[in-house]
Amino acid sequence: MVYEIVILAMIALFLGLRLYAVLGRRPEDSDEPLRRRLEQADPQASPRALPAKLPEKTPIIARAAGASVEPAAFDSLAEAGIRAIIAADRRFDVTLFLTGAKAAYGMVLDTFWRGDKDALAQLCERAVYDGFAAAIDARVEAGETIDARLIRINDARIITAEFTAPLARVAVRFVADIASVTRNADGTVVAGSLDDAIESRDLWTFTRDLTSRDPDWQLDETDQG
Repeated sequence: MVYEIVILAMIALFLGLRLYAVLGRRPEDSDEPLRRRLEQADPQASPRALPAKLPEKTPIIARAAGASVEPAAFDSLAEAGIRAIIAADRRFDVTLFLTGAKAAYGMVLDTFWRGDKDALAQLCERAVYDGFAAAIDARVEAGETIDARLIRINDARIITAEFTAPLARVAVRFVADIASVTRNADGTVVAGSLDDAIESRDLWTFTRDLTSRDPDWQLDETDQG
């Protein structure tokens, strides 16, 4: 588990704020390094067929030696969808997915606050990117700047999950403390405070084509949760 998290952190560093390339994949002893696996992937390979019904004892969360499993990792309504995703991609792991999703949450917020539209384009689907970009443009036009900090993520859990071949969709509710202050062109504070964090509830949906050679999940939808 520690090895997998280190690999995820390295990928995020060198690909410049891209979503974790192995988001939601549990390690296997026979796995080759990520780069070699991607280079040797067969683009002609057909997707694995989804079984008509999964055995009742199919594990939802990988229980690696020493790994802890959070009982509130997902809502009961998401279980069927999670099972379907695991059936299509046996390496999908709820705990690792949420670890990557929380990192992605921080990445997207940070790039938005900094107004880095190029980085946002790599993290989000087009519709979500357009919304963020419009907000950044409006902020620039008004001559305002924002200084914001993600203090902590108090909770992150999967609310819904579904697999409609070949697309997997997983919605995660984040409950986080965020401190922010907005200043006008003169540097005068017009809203917020860095001394008082405000609880934010966001419902973000991540998607991935499970038959694609691209291992990245992307932010497909945002809403208040």
